[in-house]
Amino acid sequence: VLAYNSEAWRSWPLALPLTGLALNLLAALASNPAFRRQTALIVFHLALVALLLLIAAGRMSYLKGTLELTEGAWFEGGALTSTDAARWHMGDLDRVRFTNLGFTIDYAPGVRRDATRNRVGWIDERGRMRESTIGDQHPLVVEDYRFYTSFNKGFAPTFTFTPTGGEAILGAVHLPSYPIHQYEQTREWALPGTRRMLWILLDFDETILDPAQPSAFRVPSDYRVIVRDNAERWELRPGEAIDLPEGRLELVGLRTWMGYKVFYDWTLPWLAATGALAVISLGWHFATKFRRKAWDA
Repeated sequence: VLAYNSEAWRSWPLALPLTGLALNLLAALASNPAFRRQTALIVFHLALVALLLLIAAGRMSYLKGTLELTEGAWFEGGALTSTDAARWHMGDLDRVRFTNLGFTIDYAPGVRRDATRNRVGWIDERGRMRESTIGDQHPLVVEDYRFYTSFNKGFAPTFTFTPTGGEAILGAVHLPSYPIHQYEQTREWALPGTRRMLWILLDFDETILDPAQPSAFRVPSDYRVIVRDNAERWELRPGEAIDLPEGRLELVGLRTWMGYKVFYDWTLPWLAATGALAVISLGWHFATKFRRKAWDA
């Protein structure tokens, strides 16, 4: 119950009793001669021991997290938006490289979300660029990390900021998730490399997701971005710019961003193989047992 209701109880407090149960089962196997006389039965119980130890190891090394990535941007390792990692997490997230190439989501009447199809590109272990389509149930797997799409996605006004006497910096502002926060498309944004905070609002009149008919997630074709700095206010369309004391800010356009669920557990393939071995050995045991006795006896 504690492990179900509290994240803090999902690593070693859960791994310790699982390890103890595995050791107890090993002791029973060693002390009971009946197990050693039946090969299939001892294989089954050893598979159970392995399952318990693998689950314990997974609880001590797992990672769960979330990540937001702008369309066209690369994730190059580093910090996630949120992270829940076990004490002895063994992965190397800094080796992961992938890019969000855009997504499509169909909606049924009533704004019911259908499958998400997100095109991604990633660098494989040989340094080659590869592409695939992932979704809520079909992850991108890189370095044993699994990246799933989620309901969390939205719009991202993209700006170029050119500091006075410096080089242009491209950046995007992730507005609140759409359509959950349909009427709250605002965000405070720190101008890159400065302490100036700007208030950003995306304004459009189009109906993106029509509750009365099937529709698809897309960026509005006609929009403006309102930028406010204290008492000053500007309305920008793509290609328009404003001059600030720190430099020039230009609205490049509007993109989308996708929120990903991140999961890591190196034990998953081993759990699948061990579970299959347990099923096969148990089937072998019962097949041998019933073969010794006539069915109509």
